[in-house]
Amino acid sequence: MTLQVSRFGPVNKIVKQNKRIGLFISFLIIAIVFVVISLAMSIINAMVVFLNIVMFFLLFGLAGKIIDKVSGKKAKGNILGALALITSIIYLCVSFYLCNNVWEKDYALHTDKEIGNLKVAMFADSHIGTTFDGDGFAVELGKIVEQKPDILFIVGDMVDDSSKRADFERDCEALSEVDIKYGVWYVFGNHDEGYGQSRDFNGQDLREILTKNGINILEDEVSLVDDRFYVVGRKDRSHSPAKSMEELLSGIDTDKYIIVLDHIPNDYDNEAESAVDLVLSGHTHGGQMIPITFLGEGLGINDSTYGHKVINGTDFIVTSGISDWEIDFKSGVKSEYVIIDID
Repeated sequence: MTLQVSRFGPVNKIVKQNKRIGLFISFLIIAIVFVVISLAMSIINAMVVFLNIVMFFLLFGLAGKIIDKVSGKKAKGNILGALALITSIIYLCVSFYLCNNVWEKDYALHTDKEIGNLKVAMFADSHIGTTFDGDGFAVELGKIVEQKPDILFIVGDMVDDSSKRADFERDCEALSEVDIKYGVWYVFGNHDEGYGQSRDFNGQDLREILTKNGINILEDEVSLVDDRFYVVGRKDRSHSPAKSMEELLSGIDTDKYIIVLDHIPNDYDNEAESAVDLVLSGHTHGGQMIPITFLGEGLGINDSTYGHKVINGTDFIVTSGISDWEIDFKSGVKSEYVIIDID
């Protein structure tokens, strides 16, 4: 990338006069841009911007070599560098917009079980403080409530290590004020317990504040709702051992509709072999950004990255998340909450 920057007009003139000074100035320009983005956003976001710019410079550099070989003429690095930079800016701006705005994603599911009509709202991965604070969360929650769901599921990672207690308390306050027939249900994600001591609350504080505000927490527990359907909340397996599906479903009436909340989508085989009807997950952020979109599936870490699958009669839905962890960019996917109509 430093070499590409050195081929731009004024810098290129310096390079021709003194290559070392020219390359140093090129490196300095990159360093200044990195620092500015770090101060404006964060070091992680600066790294994302930097890596994506590098990716486009490499792609356009490869294109230049192909043009050279096919045409027999040397492509102008100045033009290719400019195109790489423009493409990077457009790509990152679109990715920023997709991450920092929230859309509604709708699904319609059918079951032969006697559940009647059930309207489910679900979101995951709010990671409070990344794209919105506590007041911003209340605004997004208002949009969900406008859809008049019968029940609301939050499938983990409401917070992370950079979240503030005041914002989280505002979130819970907003959740306590909603009028939803069967209430709000929560399962923990891998970030909820926290990975360090950097925030002003811990996992137990999180549980207490959620419960205080009337939010139902399920950690390897099953609840029968209105004698209509079961809600099964799985414990986050990244922090502690969890029960198997066989253990969780032991003794329940499998003629009733069964919904499983499982933050990380990586137990599909066992869930599909059980009597479960619907599994809701988050965690993957929809693959986050191209080209890493399906890396989790490719490495066998996740069973799905995004969207709806049906396996052995069981519906699996993975949401891209209503926000993001630390990173303000999404590509190939967008931030969302989910509305599911079941009949």
